[in-house]
Amino acid sequence: MYKRYTKLKFLERFIGNLVTNLKKAAPRFELGIKDLQSSALPLGHAADRDSFESFNDLNSNVPHSLLIISNGHGEDVIALEIIKRLLKKIKIKTIEVMPLVGNGNIFDSIKSKNFHKIGHLKNLPSGGFSNQSLKGFLLDFFSGFLVDIFKNFLIVIGKSKNNYKIIAVGDFLPLFFAWSSKCEFAFVGMPKSDHTWSNGPGWEFSDFYHKLKGSEWDPWEMFLMKSGRCKSLIMRDEITANNLNKKLINAKYLGNPMMDFVHQKNENISNIIMFYRIIILIGSRFPEALNNLDRFLDSLNQLNLPKDLIILLPLSMNANILQIKSRFKKHGYLEDKSCHFMVGEDSVWKKKDKYILLGKNTFNLWANMATVGLSNAGTATEQIAGLGVPSLSLPGNGPQFTKSFANRQSRLLGGGVLVCQNKKILLHNLEMLLNDRQCRLNQVKVGMKRMGKSGASKKIVDYLNLNLLS
Repeated sequence: MYKRYTKLKFLERFIGNLVTNLKKAAPRFELGIKDLQSSALPLGHAADRDSFESFNDLNSNVPHSLLIISNGHGEDVIALEIIKRLLKKIKIKTIEVMPLVGNGNIFDSIKSKNFHKIGHLKNLPSGGFSNQSLKGFLLDFFSGFLVDIFKNFLIVIGKSKNNYKIIAVGDFLPLFFAWSSKCEFAFVGMPKSDHTWSNGPGWEFSDFYHKLKGSEWDPWEMFLMKSGRCKSLIMRDEITANNLNKKLINAKYLGNPMMDFVHQKNENISNIIMFYRIIILIGSRFPEALNNLDRFLDSLNQLNLPKDLIILLPLSMNANILQIKSRFKKHGYLEDKSCHFMVGEDSVWKKKDKYILLGKNTFNLWANMATVGLSNAGTATEQIAGLGVPSLSLPGNGPQFTKSFANRQSRLLGGGVLVCQNKKILLHNLEMLLNDRQCRLNQVKVGMKRMGKSGASKKIVDYLNLNLLS
């Protein structure tokens, strides 16, 4: 035990010295473009000398500034809700957000002089830090993502000078950035759940690896969680928090904030209640999303039902509408400008007894209007499962939504989404779910329990205020 403790202390000192040296070397890495002091400020803003000096006085009564570091995608949505609640309730000098994946467009909806989006922002070819395929990683690598990560890292480690506190939302990288800053921080760990390996049959190497550790979180992540500067540690479900508590890590479960962003009821459903209703979730990462759409539409071409079918297709804000519409035409759908269902659609496309309703940024509006989902997505799949909408997935070639990811997601939701090996199995399960209400309820009841009810964001913000920001 003594040797193990000595090794851990040596590792902590080594990483601490590395971070200190990086801080000293930071101006050289900026290549003369701007010094580290200014790069730590919001993009497009000049430093105010008086406020900068007051931040340096850690014993002053000046309110803390706050930096939120997010993994992107679903974590951005969670970070957005936290930020909105913090701006309403808690006195903070400045709130900054640094999305590590993508350009963080979702945060542009916040209009406050106390809020800024910072960092080196870029959409990656894989859609994120790809750990699903070597191809995705290489595409990200050659796009220069390692340079951007390092530049963002330099910004974060400069925050300790300015009386900052940090909330990291995601997994290892935001957690490591927060720990490296030497600031007090909180960690909201949403991507990982011990349901993925402890429930159902698991014969992949990763399942045995997680079982050996006793958690999906890795040893180096748990090491960072044990830091004395980590004031709040929040997990997405109870089983994950309990397993970390067994390792003497003070993790809390306060509910799943992903259910705070979807409407529980939609009065406009009366306009389409007489139809069969499917929602298609193709993901937000292009061009993979286009391939997912092709696979689903090709499958639906062979679907025969006794009455008309409404296909709801909500798109992300970065979706290329022209490419989507070309896919419709390829599968025989034509735009019907005379048809209006008045549920928020941007356009309607028709092929015999099937209608596609297309809408940008309409997921929250349509999530609870479907009977069944066809879903090759991440967070959105979990959200419709939490609303009681069962779904089917049809994994493709990735790089993100692979067979391995789909199986992990299915176990996370207790079968709330079923993985189909081919189109024949997909069509069989789809017809069964559309026509059998009890079958639908049986599939989603575990998923609804695991996702929980809305209201977690308020509890999380209250907990953060009490343990980190007060």
